[in-house]
Amino acid sequence: MAENAPLPNFYSSDSHLHDTLAFLAADDLSPWTPDLESFGAWAAGPCDTAAAYTDRHARPLLEAFDRDGLRTNRIVHSPGWEASSCEVYRRGIVGLNYGNNPAPFLVTFAMGYMLSQADVSLHCPVTMTGAVAHVLNRFAPQALSNKYLPQLTRRDGHALSGGTWATELHGGSDIGATTTVATPDGNGAFRLNGLKWFTSNANGGLALATARAKGEKAPGSKGLGVYLVPTHLEDGSPNPMIVRRLKDKLGTCAVPTGEIDLTDTFAEEIAAAPEGFKLMMEALGFSRIHNALAAAGIQRRAFTEALAFAEDRQAFGHNILTYPMVREEFLKLVAPLEAGLLLSFEAARAFDAAHHIPLDETENPARVWLRLSTALAKYLTAEDAIHGASRAIEIIGGNGYVYDRITPRLLRDAQVLTVWEGPANIQALEMLRLLGPRFGGATAFVRHIEDILARLPDIDKPAGAAIRAPFGDAFTACREGLATVARDAGQAPRHARRLLHLLAETYAAALLLQRAGRHWSERGDRRAALVARWYVENRLAPRPFQGIAGDPDWTAPDFTSIMHNEMV
Repeated sequence: MAENAPLPNFYSSDSHLHDTLAFLAADDLSPWTPDLESFGAWAAGPCDTAAAYTDRHARPLLEAFDRDGLRTNRIVHSPGWEASSCEVYRRGIVGLNYGNNPAPFLVTFAMGYMLSQADVSLHCPVTMTGAVAHVLNRFAPQALSNKYLPQLTRRDGHALSGGTWATELHGGSDIGATTTVATPDGNGAFRLNGLKWFTSNANGGLALATARAKGEKAPGSKGLGVYLVPTHLEDGSPNPMIVRRLKDKLGTCAVPTGEIDLTDTFAEEIAAAPEGFKLMMEALGFSRIHNALAAAGIQRRAFTEALAFAEDRQAFGHNILTYPMVREEFLKLVAPLEAGLLLSFEAARAFDAAHHIPLDETENPARVWLRLSTALAKYLTAEDAIHGASRAIEIIGGNGYVYDRITPRLLRDAQVLTVWEGPANIQALEMLRLLGPRFGGATAFVRHIEDILARLPDIDKPAGAAIRAPFGDAFTACREGLATVARDAGQAPRHARRLLHLLAETYAAALLLQRAGRHWSERGDRRAALVARWYVENRLAPRPFQGIAGDPDWTAPDFTSIMHNEMV
């Protein structure tokens, strides 16, 4: 791809996305195809251009005081960021899910996947805005929902955006350690006092904040309420709070992340203790799905950038894609990308299936599968996004390391996805909670894979035969791991992260197998089977180098078809 060449539409050029949506959607998504097509063109065009400029030349600034020395706490954005921020909501990335004919969330999750290919920094506030809207719509008192939800879902270019303010300096991921205090103000509202340590989208408009009601005696998370905090009051004046500073971050530099002192800050209660923590976790669960799709989007952009470069690159008298080692590197990009895309959208599909179920039905199988599939997807895609962005830089070489290309920003932004909304250890603990007999997550995991295998048609014999044994071994290892943590709860945390990795990769492989069977039976296409075989052999059963006779040559003859998603 020539420098500054226009990018292809992120929707129309992505046949994997079309196939995944058609495969997983419970309903016909064709009414929203024009929205997706238009969004893909905008993300690949004006949004991408503005993101590159903002990241390098116009990052947000905090104006703490005005020229007369009065405190303002004003965060200044570039005009390009402001325009993109207005446009992304106008195009319905939140609003399409509400109104008279709401779209399935699968549609707006797909928009998030496309958006992250241009600007993960913009995807961050979109994610939190969607989370706040979801909580207001499903769980807030009706009067509060009626008052604020339309401000987040409007599509006239003037929507407010959201934030989720849970992290405190002393607590990190331990939200139950919250010390922010909520005091009734005598008028039906509350005043919050405390320090929120990571407040991304610090000036967005509406934030969910955890706090402990004054006098609340219940310890930990059981004592938390959740409150809605507007950045401005109804008369337009700023809500009293002090932005200490903006974080100087490794990546996602275009979105302002602040340290905010809440100082008698006006707030309205969405839920008192002990329901507050549950609602904040509901918001974070929504954001984790977007996090997984952002990671898949980074992998997609890294792959397309590297492939476009390689198709034009000559070295030592030949195009570099003729070299076996380069082809192997591309297979390491494309197979995890397609596995992560399927796994992420499985969590998105599970959200559509479960988000109407009441919050107190925590053991409902659909809600359990939503939480478990989200933990698996959030973990695996974040890890693979870092590897994918790094591998793209290596393929492109020195040109991939400089900011003439997006690849350095992809790598910086990918790293945050392992941290946002709970790092790997938090996802592993979530997994452990769900695997026990109360929730039945272990049974659900095994049943989902068994259902896939039971419906799996015979796949093209060479690829299908090569997949069976290593996948079967991995599935057996999953069941043994599940049994191990069930037998010894005291030792379970020691094994949790390794088990998380095993379950995530095995379920991703199962989804690749499911897709391969469908493509083979419907159109005789073995490309998906080749991708599944590579993933199973290299991720589930990596073998030492032994020079084995008959070891498949993954670099020929089907490489070009695999890269361009063409039938084999």
